Amino acid sequence: MSVATMSLFFALLTVVANVVVVVAVVLAVAARFSERAAGGLRWLRDMVDGASLALAALVGLVATLGSLYLSEIAHFPPCQLCWYQRIAMYPLPVILGIAAWRRDFGIRPYAIALAAIGSAISVYHYQLERFPDQSSLSCSVDVPCTTVWIWRFHYISIPFMALSGFALIVTLLLLGPSERGIAGEEAVEEDLEVVRG
Repeated sequence: MSVATMSLFFALLTVVANVVVVVAVVLAVAARFSERAAGGLRWLRDMVDGASLALAALVGLVATLGSLYLSEIAHFPPCQLCWYQRIAMYPLPVILGIAAWRRDFGIRPYAIALAAIGSAISVYHYQLERFPDQSSLSCSVDVPCTTVWIWRFHYISIPFMALSGFALIVTLLLLGPSERGIAGEEAVEEDLEVVRG
């Protein structure tokens, strides 16, 4: 496939991620004021339920493979800020994948912290692209952080794709079962084992 086709594919995935994040945020805010919105938020949580870690790992994997495609196949050289975003993204599919396999929801605060750091770098990088006259300590002359390799739908660039991936990972992790809910389920299982045994 051509680079143009792949960049369109990545842009469409970004739009889907944006829609999911916006819907989740709107429902979370509206749920404080409306029972109907609270029902919508419960429905969304039920859809994600125990798969939140696996879905977040999948998002991280797609983002990781996408960034590797853009640098290794499309030959878009990553700038220093791109590398920092990669440092935040690349461990997420691994740690979230292992956590999903072990059903270890205790990983969420660490994964959310990593995604939040990546998000902050993505926001900074995106605004640098939009306002390239700024000086930046992280940009080099060889591979400037202000180079826009992809521009789709009048708002999607590579840093925005990364930001969307990080935001969707955080959203999925927050939609997953609460620690209290998990601990409660484990306690019920332990009680059933005692009764059976």
